[in-house]
Amino acid sequence: MSRRGSGALGRVVRSGVRRRRVQTLVIALATMMAVASAVVAGSLMVAADAPFDRAFAQQRGAHITAQYDPAKVSPSRLKDTGRLAGVTASAGPFPATTIKPVDSNGGHLPAVILVGRSTPQADVDELDLKSGRWPSASGEVVLAASFSGPFIKLGTTVKSSDAADGQPLTVVGFAVSASSTAEAWTTPAQASALASKASPLTSQMLYRFDSAGTKEQLVAGKEKLAAAVPSGALSGTESWLDTKRAADEGAAPTIPFLIAYGALGIVMSVIIVASVVSGAVGTGLRRIGILKAIGFTPREIVRAHVAQALIPAGAGIALGVVLGNLLAMPLLSSAESVYGTASLSVAWWVDLVVPAVALLVVAIAALVPALRAGRLRTVEAIAVGRAPRTGRGQWAHRALGRLPLPRPVTYGLASPFARPVRALAMVLAVAFGTVAATFAWGLTDSLNEVGEARDPEDRAAVTAIIGGPVADSGPPRPEGNGTESPSARAVSGPRPQSNDTETSPVDPAQVRTAIEAQSGTASYYGKTQADTTVAGVSGRVRVSLYQGDARAASYAMIAGHWITGPGQVVVPSRLLEKTDSEIGDTLRVTVSEHTVTLRIVGESFDTSGERLEIHADLADFPLVEPGVFLIDLKPGVAAAGYADALGAVVQPLGGDVVVNSSSQGENTILILKAMAALLTLMLVFVAGLGVLNSVVLDTRERVHDLGVCKALGMSPRQTVGLVLASVAGLGALGGLIGVPVGFALHGFVLPVMGRAVGTALPPSVLEVFDVPELVLLGSGGVMIAVLGALLPAGWAARVRTATALRTE
Repeated sequence: MSRRGSGALGRVVRSGVRRRRVQTLVIALATMMAVASAVVAGSLMVAADAPFDRAFAQQRGAHITAQYDPAKVSPSRLKDTGRLAGVTASAGPFPATTIKPVDSNGGHLPAVILVGRSTPQADVDELDLKSGRWPSASGEVVLAASFSGPFIKLGTTVKSSDAADGQPLTVVGFAVSASSTAEAWTTPAQASALASKASPLTSQMLYRFDSAGTKEQLVAGKEKLAAAVPSGALSGTESWLDTKRAADEGAAPTIPFLIAYGALGIVMSVIIVASVVSGAVGTGLRRIGILKAIGFTPREIVRAHVAQALIPAGAGIALGVVLGNLLAMPLLSSAESVYGTASLSVAWWVDLVVPAVALLVVAIAALVPALRAGRLRTVEAIAVGRAPRTGRGQWAHRALGRLPLPRPVTYGLASPFARPVRALAMVLAVAFGTVAATFAWGLTDSLNEVGEARDPEDRAAVTAIIGGPVADSGPPRPEGNGTESPSARAVSGPRPQSNDTETSPVDPAQVRTAIEAQSGTASYYGKTQADTTVAGVSGRVRVSLYQGDARAASYAMIAGHWITGPGQVVVPSRLLEKTDSEIGDTLRVTVSEHTVTLRIVGESFDTSGERLEIHADLADFPLVEPGVFLIDLKPGVAAAGYADALGAVVQPLGGDVVVNSSSQGENTILILKAMAALLTLMLVFVAGLGVLNSVVLDTRERVHDLGVCKALGMSPRQTVGLVLASVAGLGALGGLIGVPVGFALHGFVLPVMGRAVGTALPPSVLEVFDVPELVLLGSGGVMIAVLGALLPAGWAARVRTATALRTE
C-alpha cells in the first residue's frame, strides 16, 4: 500500500486530465466520432437484417388481403368473417378501386390500388404515416412512400386518370404498408366516388391467422373465407408470402452495401479508439517515472492512467452515442425508403453494446502501456518518456537525408520511424478512410451506370399509344417499385376508349407518319409486350417485341449484343440459368399460338424484377403489331408541348400520346448515393481525427526538439513543412494500401448486390474506375493525413523558441 491515500491518487488523475487539455479534448473528440460511427454502422447492419419481417410484425401485417364483390355480400357479413375459426384479427371492409394517376406534367404513374380508410390505425395493417397527414376530405390522397421524390411531394396535385373527367387529388401524405395492401389511400367516400365500370368498386378485408407460415395454410384460410360468403363474392386474395418474397428481393441488393459500410465503421472505430488511448498513455511515461519516484506503487500508477484515459473517453462515448443516434436517423429514414418498410430506429441494444465495447477497448488500450510503464524502473521510465529509444529511426534519418529535399522535409519524413506503432496506427486510419472513399466513389459511379442502364422505355420522353387512353379493368398490381410504363399497359390491336365504346383499330403506319412529320422528333421505335411460353421455362414469360430501329431500346449487355434483326433473342441471366443455356443456343418462343425458334445473341442486364422478360424482333411474329411508339426528342424540345402537338394528330386516329414520368427506381439510386456520401464523409472524418491525435501526441512529445530546431534558425514555414512531411509519407502509404482494398471491396460487393436480384452485372457497371481516378483517390490518403495535421502544425509554428526549450 502506498503512503499516499486515494485522495492523492484522485488529484493525480484530475491534474493529468486538466494539464493535457488539448490531448484530453482530442481523445474525447476522436472517441465521440468513433462511437458515433459504430452506432451508425451497427444500426445499419441491424436494419439490413430481415427488414420486412420486423416491419410486418410492427404493423400487424395482413396474412391475407381479400377483395369481395359488394353487390354479393353485405358489410355486416364481411365483418362476421373476422370471427371465423383460425382468424386472430381482421380489419375492414374498406372500399377499394383501381386508379391510374397522372402527374402535373402529364406523366403516367403506375396503376395503383386505392383504398378508402378513415384512419391509418387498424387491428390489421396499421399504416406508418411517414409524412404529412391523413385525408380528411374529398380530393385528398395519401400515396405509398415509394412515390415520394423530386416529382411528387406534399401538396402535389395528381389526376385520378388521364380521362376528361379525371378528378384532381392533392397529395397530403406518404405512408408505408408493410403488407402492400394498397399504394394509395383516401376517404371512404372519395374511394367510392372514383370507382367506375372499368375499375369497379370492391370491398377489401384484411386478416391475420393463427397459422399462416406456409402456402398450404394460407390456401386453407382462403377456402374458409370463400365458404363463409355467397358463391362468387370472393373475387381475389393476396398472400403475405408473395409480398414478403418481393420485399426481400427488393431489399437484397442493399444489404451487402450496408454490411460493408457497417464493418468498415466498426473496425475503424476500434482502431481509432485503441490508437488514441494507447498513444495518450504512452506519452505519459516520463510522468509515470516521476510518480514512482515520489512513492506511488505500480498498481496506483496503472489505475491513475487508466482513469485519465477513461474520463475523456467516457465523455466522448456518451456524446458519441447521442451523435450516432442523430446521424443514424436520416440514414435509417433512407433505408426505410429503400426497403419500403415501416419506421426504423436505432436498436436499444446497439446503444448499450457499442458504449460497453468502447469502454472495454479504452480500458484495454490504456491498460497495456500503463502496465508496461508500471514495470519499468523509475529512471528508465523517465528516460523513455523524454525521447524514443536510442537509435530508433536513425537509419531512416541517414537514408532520407541523402535525398535532394530541404532538411525539414527529410527530417519530417524520417520522424515516424522513431514511433513505429503509432505510425502503423496512423497508416491504418488513413487506409480505412481511403478504402471508404474508394468504395463510395466506385459505388456512386456504378449506381449512375445502373440508372443509365434501366429499362430504355423509361428513357423515352414521350409515348404514343395505339388504341387511345388506357382503361382496362382490374389491372394487376404493378411489379416492383418501378413506374408502370405505357407499353406494359398497351396491347396490340383495338383498345377500349375511356367511355367504354369500341374503336376501330389504329393503323400503326399512320402513327409512324405523324411521328416522323412532327418537328422535335429525334428517333423512335415501335414496341409491344405479351405473355409468352418458352420451352424449358415453367410459368409465364414476358416478351418485348421491337419494330424499326431498336438501337435506342438496347439494354445494357452483360455478354453478347442487342438484337439487330429477325431470328434473334436477348434474354436475362436468370433465364439462361433456368434453361441451362448460353449465348449461341436456340430458344423456342410461342406468341399468339405462333412458335418460332430464335437464337440467343445476348444476355441483358434486367432490373425489371421477379418476372422474366425476353426481347426479340417484331418481324418474327407477323400477326402482332406494335402497341406503342417510344419517342426521343431533340435537345431543347419540351416533352409536354410535343405530346400536345402530336396528340392533336394521333388522338383523332384513336390513339393517345403521354409524357413519361420519372421512374421510382431513380429515387432508390439517389437515396443509396446520398447514404454512401454521408457514410464516407463520416468515416473520412474519423480517420482525420485519428491522424490529428497522432500528430498532436508526436508534436507535443517533440516540442523540445522543435525548440532546438527553431533556435538553430528553422522558420515557422519550415516547421509547418516538417510536421506535414511527418504525416505525408504515412498518408501516401495509407492511400497505396486503401485504394486497392477499396477497389477489391467494390469488385466483391457489387456482384453480390447483383446476384441478390438474380442477375449478373454488365462491364459498364463493374468497370467504373480509370487510372486518373485511382491516382486521385490514392492522393486522398495524403490529403486526409495533411488535413489532420494542419492544426498541430500551426501550433508548432507559433510556439515561441524559449517556451519550446523549457518544455519537458
